[in-house]
Amino acid sequence: MPNKIKIILASGSPRRQQFLKDLDLDAFFDLEIRVKEIEEHYPKDLKAAEITNYLALLKAQAFDNELAPNEVLITSDTIVWHKEQALGKPKDYEDAVRILQSLSEATHQVITSVCFKTNEKTALIHEVTEVTFSKLTPSQIHYYLDHYKPFDKAGAYGIQDWIGLIGISKIDGSYTNVVGLPTEKVYHYLTTHFIK
Repeated sequence: MPNKIKIILASGSPRRQQFLKDLDLDAFFDLEIRVKEIEEHYPKDLKAAEITNYLALLKAQAFDNELAPNEVLITSDTIVWHKEQALGKPKDYEDAVRILQSLSEATHQVITSVCFKTNEKTALIHEVTEVTFSKLTPSQIHYYLDHYKPFDKAGAYGIQDWIGLIGISKIDGSYTNVVGLPTEKVYHYLTTHFIK
């Protein structure tokens, strides 16, 4: 198929990269990974999806005036929103322990925003999933951190890891959103906006 549209995924996350490959869009899109380091700071008065929208857009703006006419840039940001606070990636081991203790026996939201940018326009979508943990014991928390090292994950856990198998009692919404990308919404946006 000539003149295929190129998707540029601006994410170093192996999970997001794999999801886009797994969507099997090869007949319509080429895929390229193009990552830029961005200082992820946001105004402190933002809440919930306002934060992820802001950061996904910030990541996209780093590519201003760099896109070719046939390129679609995808940027994304995920946070865990719990007790009116955004829980990003843990700063260190002790911070990860504190985060997981706060999530134990509680329900939190996982919020992901995705930005689609072309030369003509920029669009944002977001997804919210509610996740409930059963009680996590100190030994379970330390075992998980020691063996799975989830320090690159918002909220200090990956739902696809061991802790998701033994600790999550309920999920309301998109599973893939909790992993890091709401694939159903991304697939729908790409196929409705870019496939004739």
